[in-house]
Amino acid sequence: MDNGSKKQEMFSKMQERKSEVKIVRKIVAIIAIVFVLIIGVVGILGYNYVKGALKPLDPNATKTIAVEVPIGSSLSSISTLLEKKDVIKDARVFKYYAKFKNESQFQAGNYDLTQAMTFDELIESLKTGKVYRKPVFTMTVPEGLTLEQIGNVIEKKTPYTKQEFMDLVTSDTFVQQMMANYPELVTEAVLADNIRYDLEGYLYPATYSYYEEKPSLQGIVEEMIAAMNNVVKNYSDVLAEKQMSVHQLLTFASLLEEEATAQTDRETIASVFYNRINEGMPLQTDPTVLYALGDHKDRVLFEDLEVDNAYNTYKNKGLPPGPIAGAGKTSIEATLNPSQTDYFYFLADKEGVNHFSKTYDEHLQKIAKYLQKEE
Repeated sequence: MDNGSKKQEMFSKMQERKSEVKIVRKIVAIIAIVFVLIIGVVGILGYNYVKGALKPLDPNATKTIAVEVPIGSSLSSISTLLEKKDVIKDARVFKYYAKFKNESQFQAGNYDLTQAMTFDELIESLKTGKVYRKPVFTMTVPEGLTLEQIGNVIEKKTPYTKQEFMDLVTSDTFVQQMMANYPELVTEAVLADNIRYDLEGYLYPATYSYYEEKPSLQGIVEEMIAAMNNVVKNYSDVLAEKQMSVHQLLTFASLLEEEATAQTDRETIASVFYNRINEGMPLQTDPTVLYALGDHKDRVLFEDLEVDNAYNTYKNKGLPPGPIAGAGKTSIEATLNPSQTDYFYFLADKEGVNHFSKTYDEHLQKIAKYLQKEE
């Protein structure tokens, strides 16, 4: 082989090596890029997973989950238990979060937790031995409010208007849904023709806490109905014994609630109402007249007593068609456990003290003594 051929062969081999090096470099570069991309994707996915795991599973959850933390449980075992009970998404994320916060001294006990609780709320609960949640806002519904008055509270405390509230609670669809969800509480009795509002008196007066800025209006209302259901079901045996329906209970209790003052003896007022019913006498309670008028006057006039309305207990004997307000537990219990008296009349003086009488003449004397003298 001559020198020219040798040089040509060497040159060809050098070109092949250069080509091979380029290919290897490309392969290495591609592998490196793929590796970086994989790390990036894994990092992003991992970041998003951890970020998601740090959040409550369901911020709108209201259903409680019973969790029993045994004595001597470690942070790892508690974290695993919370994941197993579907309170949190990932036990490891909770465990490392608690370690980062330097929290590990948790109390054994039984907890009713929810998927809406944050890690900080869960940690605080497990530290104190009681369920702790910090509400976004609270709403207090006092005893003795009508649906329309509750609507005013709703408008003031929530993102919803009074009209939106009234539209919901008077909706046939919603009423039927509540009848299906709470059949022992909301019965066919609420559908009577002469009832003003089907759900009047069925929303329990209490303070409610909310853990989101805009809970659903239906959720707000149903929570109040569920609360009434939970209270009333405790008296099912007594109701059966007295042969009294839930509707009658809430109606009677609403009268006590509206007659109540700061010093009212509800049990004794209840005895007056029962005595009058048993004797076939009209109840003659002013709050029913005001409800019939749809007015919130300071005092009832004689002409008001003649209003032709099913709720007017001056013209109609027995209980009105339905509740006239939301009754609290005290009035409900007074309805079921009245005092045993011979009273048929009572009046409250201007200090809120009640004076009871057995006869109408005695009642007139007390009117002259405690009311007319002060006018």
